[in-house]
Amino acid sequence: MKSPSSDELTNSHAAYFIIKERIFFYVLVDGANAGVKRLVVPVAIASWIPLSHCAKKPVGIARKEDVPYIKCQVCEILAKQLYQQVQSKKAEISPKKISEYQIIEIAENVCNLKKVEADWILRIDIVEKADRLELEEEHDSEGQCNSECKTVERACQEVMGYSDTDVAEYLYSCKPDIDSLTNYLCKDLSKSCNTKPPPVPKGKFIRVSLLIIINLRNTVPRQTRTPGEPFVAKSSNEAEMEKLLKSMENFGAENEDDDEDEDEDEDEDEDEDEADFPSKLELWSVDTSTALKKHATKVSNHIQQWWKGKKAISSKKNPKPEL
Repeated sequence: MKSPSSDELTNSHAAYFIIKERIFFYVLVDGANAGVKRLVVPVAIASWIPLSHCAKKPVGIARKEDVPYIKCQVCEILAKQLYQQVQSKKAEISPKKISEYQIIEIAENVCNLKKVEADWILRIDIVEKADRLELEEEHDSEGQCNSECKTVERACQEVMGYSDTDVAEYLYSCKPDIDSLTNYLCKDLSKSCNTKPPPVPKGKFIRVSLLIIINLRNTVPRQTRTPGEPFVAKSSNEAEMEKLLKSMENFGAENEDDDEDEDEDEDEDEDEDEADFPSKLELWSVDTSTALKKHATKVSNHIQQWWKGKKAISSKKNPKPEL
């Protein structure tokens, strides 16, 4: 399928039309299939995203041996993230009250780099200081995900383990402050901060006898840990595009969860549902169309801003020659 020209992309109506038409084409062709909504929006925009943005990037591998040195620090940052994200969700849905399911969803996703809830990991850098590793989270922009990024994710997953529902229940029932949540998660539940982290094996020495006659000994250092990669920030366009794609995936997943809940209710009253199927199908179509139209408008606005920024950078690099 041919990608639209820059003139088409700069026109918000054209961008909206392209997205809307592709979205509803897929809905009409296979509207009865619940799984189609998970693919609708990503397929609609991925069909004309430049190939340079779709190319696979090298994926870092977690360094499991580094996890014990950073586990307590990761747990403390994780507790802060859980608290802040729950508070943000409360403000987002106000005046409605946050449900335990919504908190569970945050707890399940906060250590998964494929989810927006785990974007905090991309801002962390592992820094070697003497015989310890320290986490710095002061970066203004997200970084490329290398082995350090994957190591923090691995440590986060080890801290959380299978306790995401326990943490969510504690957040929902007790409404703790950050300090109470940190103690519960890092000392009571995961025990990540109950003991002091071991020193990093960076300065081991082998004694080598050089001159036995005068009993002179020398020490030769042997590095046992390779330093991690430097923090490399993403470009603003790259970070924006990744957030956009993640939001599309989350949008599809939310719709699929809604369909599963509806299916459970339908199983309980199968005979009645069969009688009301035409009217329910019509209501489902209206609700789906409304939700997709709203999301299509949001997507088109994001893409328009992203494309304008890309054109502005390109025009600065290649100014038009004077006549």
